[in-house]
Order: sequence, then structure tokens, then C-alpha cells
Amino acid sequence: MPEHQTIEWKESWHDDFLEWICGYANAYGGTLYIGKNDNGEVVGLSDKDRKKLLESIPNKITDTMGIVADVNLLYENDLQYIEIIVDKYPSLISYHGKYFYRSGSTMRTITGKELDKAILKSQGRTWDGMPIPKLKVTDLRREAIDLLKEKAIRRGRLTEEETKVDDTILMENLHLIDEDGYLIRAAMLAFYKDPEKWVTGSYIKIGYFGDSDSDLRYQDEVHGSLIEQVDKTVDLVYTKYLKALIFYDGIQRVEQFMFHQDAFREILLNAIVHKDYSSCNPIQISVYEDKIYVWNDGEMPSGLDSADKLFMKHSSKPYNPKLAGVFFKSGMIEAWGRGFDKIREACAKYDAPLPEYNISASGIMVFCKACDKYLKLLCDDGHHDQDGYDAVMMILDFCKEARSISEIMGKFGFDSRTSFRRKYLNALVKEGKLKMTLPDKPKSKNQKYYS
Repeated sequence: MPEHQTIEWKESWHDDFLEWICGYANAYGGTLYIGKNDNGEVVGLSDKDRKKLLESIPNKITDTMGIVADVNLLYENDLQYIEIIVDKYPSLISYHGKYFYRSGSTMRTITGKELDKAILKSQGRTWDGMPIPKLKVTDLRREAIDLLKEKAIRRGRLTEEETKVDDTILMENLHLIDEDGYLIRAAMLAFYKDPEKWVTGSYIKIGYFGDSDSDLRYQDEVHGSLIEQVDKTVDLVYTKYLKALIFYDGIQRVEQFMFHQDAFREILLNAIVHKDYSSCNPIQISVYEDKIYVWNDGEMPSGLDSADKLFMKHSSKPYNPKLAGVFFKSGMIEAWGRGFDKIREACAKYDAPLPEYNISASGIMVFCKACDKYLKLLCDDGHHDQDGYDAVMMILDFCKEARSISEIMGKFGFDSRTSFRRKYLNALVKEGKLKMTLPDKPKSKNQKYYS
């Protein structure tokens, strides 16, 4: 059997190999063979080494790491070698105060943030599920809790009866209070008025750029509870940062954005739920004339390391499951990975390309390219759908002379007075291109309905 992630061959024993045994215990388990060369051929052990190692290796493993490994003597072609079988352990194992992890063909030392994550995982916990002893339910923002209730009732995730309970009971029902009665980090992020008091970087940063990445024109930051940040960010981006180009479908005035709002919302929600908040970096949204970038310092579940896999059928494994539970109850996200289906459906409405995902050790970057319709309108520089535009101008010009709706309908060949008013004149009035001069019938032949 060749060497791979769980198998290693060594000709002789060195105590440094205890690090490998620690790494196997913290990863997926593995087998270490003593008495084989790099080609996997048995070279054997002397009787002296064999007897000594069979006694010392099990003791060293137990004394330094507190675990037990199977140490077996094997024979091949009259040669003896040792097999050390290490199981994967549910709790994190250390060797002389250090933690090792077998990854691929290398052994790594686990430190810092990665160590914290590994310890939590070994305990069956997540970062967003850790308690905050000094945070009380009464410290949570009333408006944020009410927003959750409103959205949850509207989407059918909670009944009115389920929301008419004390806030502490509501937090317990949302699994945001631990076994010792403390609120957890997910509750703080979702509902506290200033989560940055507890976690640096728990906000969203938006910037508009010109021709280059260094050409920052203006920027904003969205702070507050995460459940309120979503709507604030979407509204801000689609009112201040994105320009709606205009075209006419017949006489109807249509606004065209570069990227569908529903798709952008889902991308933003994914960034919030999958962000690694221990990184202390905000979510960053970079807007250009013809594209949007959304970056967050987070990671996708194992196996979902490419855009192709993300848009295929997959299970839902959020990086912050407790926080994801809050957003699910609010109806803002779907279970079972449906968010990517919603992105696909929204992009299809614009006949737009799917966003591109770049997943790396530094985070997740989502590239949202402007749809072709928007790019065409952008190139046309405001002269869009000339036939529809000309039709509008002709109707407006004729309204200067017409004395009744019937006259206008006759001029342009419309049959139904009601549909013509609803479909055309009302739209022009709403746009301010026409103004109703009388609510009822004109008092004289010289008075007009519209001007």
C-alpha cells in the first residue's frame, strides 16, 4: 500500500515520530510503519531494536499524549517490522504542549485561530455558539427583535402565538441561550445594537470605485445588529451606489440595474452567515460602473471549493450554524442550500451570468458582472429603445392638442379606454410627464384632460 495521508513508512524509529502520531490522532487517524523504506519495501529491524521498540513506543505514546495506539509486530520475507495504528480522537490531542495535524503528506503545527477552531470542533461547538456571560437579554435591541418577529410571521417561520412570549423564552426557543443560561455570540451579533463592542469588524463596508482600484470616489459603513444590517445595506447599494438605466418597453418606462437585487441580497446573506467573525475584518462591497465585488473573511464547507459545486445540489453547512438559524427563522435565508438556487433564478430574470466565486485561504470573493442588457444601455449612453422612446414623445406632443382621451386613443389606434389609461396615461402622469388638469369631465370644449 503506497504512502498517503494516513500511511507513512520509516526505516527506523525516532522520537520525533510522536509528532506524527499526534497529527494522526487529530486528523483522520493513520498507520506508521517502522522498518520499511521510502519505496514501501520491508528492510526489517534488528532483534534488539524490535524488542526495545515494542516496549517503549506504547509507553511513550501514553505518557506524552494520554492516548493508546495499537503497536503490532509483523513479518514479511523473514524480516520483522512494526505497525503503529492510531485512531482519530474526538478531543484535541497535544504533544509536549503543542498540537499537530496531518494534512496531505505534511505534518503541521496548529496555532492561533486555527487551534481555537479545532478545540471548539473537538468539543462539538462552534464559534458563534460560545457564551457571553456579561450580555443580558435586556441588553438586546428591541427593534431588532421586533424585526425578526415581523419577518418570521410574514414568511410563516413562526406563528404570532410563538412570538408573543417573553424575550428570554424567545431566545431559548431560538437556541441562543446555552445550558448555563448565558446568551451566545450568535444572539449578540443578530440583536445587539453594537456588536463591535464584542467583536471587532462585525459591520459592512461599501465603496464606489472609478476606473481603478485606487480611485475610491465615496464610501459608507453599515453598523448595528446583523439582522438590521441586511436591509440597510441592500437599500443603500441600490439607491446610492447602483445607477438604474432607463429603457422603454413600448410606452412603459423600465429601470434596469446591472445586477438583480434578489441575487445580491442572497450573496450578502451568504457572506454574513459564512463569515469568520474571529478574523475581525468587515464584509467589503466594492461597486464599479459595470461590476460588484463582495468579499468576506470566511470559508465554505469542505467539498464546496468551486463555483460549479456551489450551484449544484448540496446540503446546507453554514460556517456559523447558530447565526444561520436566526436568519432562517426570520425567513431571510433558506435551508438545504436553496440560496444558490435563488441566485440562479434571479440572474435568469436579467438573462445575466452567474456570479463567479473565488474561494481561497484569504476569504471568499464574489464577482458580480453586469448583465448584457445593462452593458448595452450603458454603451448607448441614454438613448435606449428608440422606438419606445419615440412613441412616448409622439403621445406627449399630441396631448398638447388633444381635447379628450378618446381623441388620443383614436390617433394611436387604441380600443379600450380603461386599459389605455392604466397602461399608458397613468404611467406618464406618475412619471410627471403629463399632469391631469381636471378630475372629471371638462366644463368647456377648450379645456383638456391632460397637459
